[in-house]
Amino acid sequence: MEFDQPFLKLPWRFEVAALSNEVAGLPDDFWLAHPSGLPGNSAVPLVSVNGEMNHAFDGAMKATQALIASPYLNQVVSSFNEVVARSRLMRLEPGAEVAEHVDFNYHWVSRVRIHVPIITDPGVVFYCGEESVHMGAGESWLFDSWRRHRVVNASDVRRVHLVIDLAGSSRFWQTVRKAETMSPINVLPGDGEQVALRTEQFPVAPVMAPGEMLAIVEQVLQDCEANSENDPSIMRQYRHLLLDLVHDWREIWSLHGFTEVAFPEYRKVLERTAGKLLPNPRVLVTESNKVGINPIINQRILAAALRPRRVAEFSPGRNPVA
Repeated sequence: MEFDQPFLKLPWRFEVAALSNEVAGLPDDFWLAHPSGLPGNSAVPLVSVNGEMNHAFDGAMKATQALIASPYLNQVVSSFNEVVARSRLMRLEPGAEVAEHVDFNYHWVSRVRIHVPIITDPGVVFYCGEESVHMGAGESWLFDSWRRHRVVNASDVRRVHLVIDLAGSSRFWQTVRKAETMSPINVLPGDGEQVALRTEQFPVAPVMAPGEMLAIVEQVLQDCEANSENDPSIMRQYRHLLLDLVHDWREIWSLHGFTEVAFPEYRKVLERTAGKLLPNPRVLVTESNKVGINPIINQRILAAALRPRRVAEFSPGRNPVA
């Protein structure tokens, strides 16, 4: 991913009053509790699996009724002219916070998150890595979710951000590279040619390609190897374990791809790997953000590498596998 700094203000700017009016018009029952039960945190799904009111990642993304009924929100989400993944309005009550965490599940291997503040206050502060910012209403911001980050609402307002996840085309990343020197791109309601909303249809493959698996493995191994406090012998043990996974995965892929006969073989390799992880989830720790290696392996590789029910999406006419 072409992003290696805590925060970056993007050039897009939006009309706050129009966004606020649409947010105020949403029914109360559109606001869902945070999936992890974080107090004071709620969200309205705008782009979700099957366009339903859910927080899921794994499935074809569509606009929800909340987005369809909000023309300017739809225009804002579409204005980046990118394929959009799961996106939401995220609300943070006065005095509430988002506890420090790292986004290390598979979704974040190839996606970044854009924040567009709609209702906010200088008392709302976003911390990422060693830096902190207040994101102004109507601005657009990118941040590095691989760093430890948290949000504190020390104000008396209900903070609402539009949060858009995407991977980004070359057009997007070219804009990111020159964002700090660009003039603002003002997107006013109904202004200019409207861009049609495009949403992710294939967020997860039935079987992770061996090259992608190797890239994820090498990234986490290198991050842990950079931490001088890790035990070298355990580091070697994990390197061999994960490379064995990749080698055997590639062998099965080479013979069977994602045909049904291969799925039991893939499962055996995943189960073997999971069974050899040491009990301590922090037996090795990344240098960049101090996360234990086992949760990263479980989320970025083992839980994401095999999704047989996606077969029908990738190969029309074939039946999904349970």
